[in-house]
Amino acid sequence: MVERRPLLGLLVHLLLILGIVVVAFPVYLAFIASTHTAQEVAQTPMTLLPGSHFWETYKAALLGNGGGAGSNAPVGRMLWVSLVTALIIAFGKISISLLSAFAIVYFRFPFKGFFFWSIFITLMLPVEVRIGPTYQVVADLGMLNSFSGLTIPLIASATATFLFRQFFLTVPEEMLEAARMDGAGPMRFFWDILLPLSKTTIAALFVIQFIYGWNQYLWPLLATTSEDMYPVVIGIKRMIAGGEGGNEWNIVMATVILAMLPPTLVVVLMQRWFVKGLVDTEK
Repeated sequence: MVERRPLLGLLVHLLLILGIVVVAFPVYLAFIASTHTAQEVAQTPMTLLPGSHFWETYKAALLGNGGGAGSNAPVGRMLWVSLVTALIIAFGKISISLLSAFAIVYFRFPFKGFFFWSIFITLMLPVEVRIGPTYQVVADLGMLNSFSGLTIPLIASATATFLFRQFFLTVPEEMLEAARMDGAGPMRFFWDILLPLSKTTIAALFVIQFIYGWNQYLWPLLATTSEDMYPVVIGIKRMIAGGEGGNEWNIVMATVILAMLPPTLVVVLMQRWFVKGLVDTEK
């Protein structure tokens, strides 16, 4: 039985509202700055009401028509690079992890446990630890400033392999026996039974891996030197390289708002599947 306490409920709501204000105010400030000219943004104090230069600022950002001292690369191209990179990383991680977990759970081969724990141990080796050798390999293979160089070093996931393995272990043995009796081979069992059962877990992992790929900063900072291959996160960093007074902050803030839109859309559109996938994974 849940005890109803009006004062406690009021306190909880006040804390939630305070949390929302703390999180949303910087986003609101960025949006307001993106609707003014660079001179209006530089005034002290800056107005907290929307300006009349919304379309001009966003058009300049998307087409790269700004005049800041830092990079003026088109944000439209940066968004495209980020989108392709995030999609390749998300789909690549999920595909490799599904097949790896399927092999570990349903096939018998020598050193099976050794291979599983070898994958599991890589959880303790994030990109930052192996970034030097990884950069050398990618540079020697001529993959700098390319989508393959941005994505392949990040495309394997021990976490996703472990989650799929745990889920496959909960699938009843009777299903495998029934599939065998019906004449289904291993890949038919994988495609027709395991994949449909795993769709909520796949959806949850897709959201997590898409945001992971979209927010990558350190690896693209090393792997890209050409403006054509800047993801939007790196693009923002290059745009503010001109010093405090040389930047067009309205265009920088417009880029920040544009960079937030795709991950927000993915989370909003897949929220129901994301929550269900996490709950199913917990089971």
